[in-house]
Amino acid sequence: MSLKILPGRSFPLGATVSSQGVNFCVYSSTCSGLELLLFNAASDREPTHTIAFDPHHHRSVHYWHLFVPGLKAGQIYAYRVCGDFAPERGLRFDPTKLLLDPYAKAIVGWETYRRTAAMQPDDNAAHALKCVVVDPKAYDWENDVPLQIPYSKSIIYELHIGGFTRHPSSGVASEKRGTYAGLIEKIPYLKQLGVTAVELLPIHQFDDQDADHGGPGLVNYWGYSTLGFFAPHWQYSSRQHPLSAVNEFRDMVKALHQAGIQVILDVVYNHTAEGNHEGPTLCFKGLDNPTYYLLEADQTHYSNYTGCGNSVKANHAIVARLIVDSLRYWVDEMHVDGFRFDLAAVLGRGMSGQVTGQITGEKPPVLWAIDTDPALIEAKMIAEAWDAAGLYGIGHFISRSDRFAEWNGPFRDDMRRFVKGDRGMVGKVAARILGSPDIYEHPEQKVSERSINFICCHDGFTLNDLVSYNVKHNEANCEENRDGSNDNHSWNCGAEGLTDQPEIEALRLRQIKNLLMLLFLSQGTPMLLMGDEVRRSQQGNNNAYCQDNEISWFDWNCVEKHAHVFRFVQHLIQFTQSLKLFAEDHFLYVGEYPDHPYLTWHGLKVGQPDWGSDSHTLAFMLCHPQAREQLYVIFNAYWEALTFEIPTVNKGYEPWRRCIDTFLDFPDDICDWGNAPLMEDSMYQAQPRSAVLFFSKPLETPR
Repeated sequence: MSLKILPGRSFPLGATVSSQGVNFCVYSSTCSGLELLLFNAASDREPTHTIAFDPHHHRSVHYWHLFVPGLKAGQIYAYRVCGDFAPERGLRFDPTKLLLDPYAKAIVGWETYRRTAAMQPDDNAAHALKCVVVDPKAYDWENDVPLQIPYSKSIIYELHIGGFTRHPSSGVASEKRGTYAGLIEKIPYLKQLGVTAVELLPIHQFDDQDADHGGPGLVNYWGYSTLGFFAPHWQYSSRQHPLSAVNEFRDMVKALHQAGIQVILDVVYNHTAEGNHEGPTLCFKGLDNPTYYLLEADQTHYSNYTGCGNSVKANHAIVARLIVDSLRYWVDEMHVDGFRFDLAAVLGRGMSGQVTGQITGEKPPVLWAIDTDPALIEAKMIAEAWDAAGLYGIGHFISRSDRFAEWNGPFRDDMRRFVKGDRGMVGKVAARILGSPDIYEHPEQKVSERSINFICCHDGFTLNDLVSYNVKHNEANCEENRDGSNDNHSWNCGAEGLTDQPEIEALRLRQIKNLLMLLFLSQGTPMLLMGDEVRRSQQGNNNAYCQDNEISWFDWNCVEKHAHVFRFVQHLIQFTQSLKLFAEDHFLYVGEYPDHPYLTWHGLKVGQPDWGSDSHTLAFMLCHPQAREQLYVIFNAYWEALTFEIPTVNKGYEPWRRCIDTFLDFPDDICDWGNAPLMEDSMYQAQPRSAVLFFSKPLETPR
């Protein structure tokens, strides 16, 4: 069958469906020619049609475009691109390779895909990936819109789509385990826990064969190896149709929204799956290598600010447009609520990799395009404000952005060290409890929209392993335990790994609860790692990027085994979410104020905090006069019991009730207000390595 080919248009980029057919447009400033290949099936080696772009009719400056009447959504396609192979000039054209569309909204061909075939000199058509034409409008959202939950009322839960339900104990049907549909079945669990947002590890289509040091059976599990910035990861679909991933992802978003839970995507715009000069040619490298990547001075090698082989040239106008277009697509057409930017500092590097915004005050074009885009203004933007080359922008990411919150790395480190018992930590912990005013020092900025507080995330120990291992145990990664961080601030409480010693287990449980207390009682937005609420373990592996197995998966047996920990987290979330004290946008006042929410510091004696380097204790009172809320918190990170003086309650309040004491066994470790015992003494003995919370309600107004 012959096709009538029309000139088409240079906008929009990608494959765009209309009632008459499909418009194809792709950018390349340095190629000499392109071909569009159409396929009947994802596994086909030969195209049904090969359509050459005529540079006289199908090119506008550097945009190559054509229109094919009669084509519809579901059409499978790819590109071949011709040009010089001259690495010394940054050019890597290879017409033997099928290339993906940078704007592809679905990517298929995984059953026959071989990453190594895109590295070798032969034609890779038999093992290449292909794109699918998608009609974004062909879905019934049933009036769904992204949710508007402020940071001040957010509880973020970082999870991995695959690992969340892939374990046989998940109770999810086998065909839905590890999929978007599988997550839908676990929404009641998320609601019961009390989270308001899920932060999903990468769901942009990634190359799971990109595990550089992976041994037999190891894959790229985390997904930080992006192939398509518009396509949902096909392997997370429970169905096998070429368009199934797109619609199943939407089903998941819609179901989460109906439950009042936001969807935040962990996005990787700093590098791609194509790796370094020895990596495969899959898309960008074969379309316009010097446009998409930061290259070294010799033009042959890639600048590696990411630790993953290459770095995207994010501040090139074409690449910046792709990134912003991608974000808009996920907000407009896929209804997501926000983004967490992996190694976001890379996006602040200039056209030759130089440091810009974080240090010099300049405004990197792509980040400020995101920062000011009205189409994105309601979406959460969260930066991992560092890169793998030492650039660290915590507290001043892109020169005081109005939009970006930040993962607060110092919060993680300081809280771990304090609970572990390190010296000199009390002053730092006080700053973290206040929302890190030493880091976010501009008073007009909302603290709740700046600091994303966390103790653990996907990268590092789980909360259980943080108190169970002194050192990492990454032998399963086949890198001789060289990978992963050596600086974990962990303590095994007396035995490495699993133990049957009850005193060590009791201490570990107490340390877990102490860390959770610090997380949820600090100003800022808390983020909890998947499974930390039920002591999920990775057997001491702190870099499980390649472990798509029970090392990484959520073992749902833990929900029953550690139900008392789940209850502790659940009650802690309910308690903090019910108080205006933890929904403040601005820093609390320090000192007593009748008209403002405030905090006062204390120690073993009321009004006498010990800021010395040998101190391991801190107490504080939180008051919200307008909301009539008052609580008192004690942290005793010392290894012996200490007696604390308790302040009198403010006038018009009931006596203190002890709501939490992490030293006590279930169910006395955390109590509902109505069941919390009254305090009749002005002194309280805080047991070794424990945390205590007292709460006072206003007296009933007599009628």
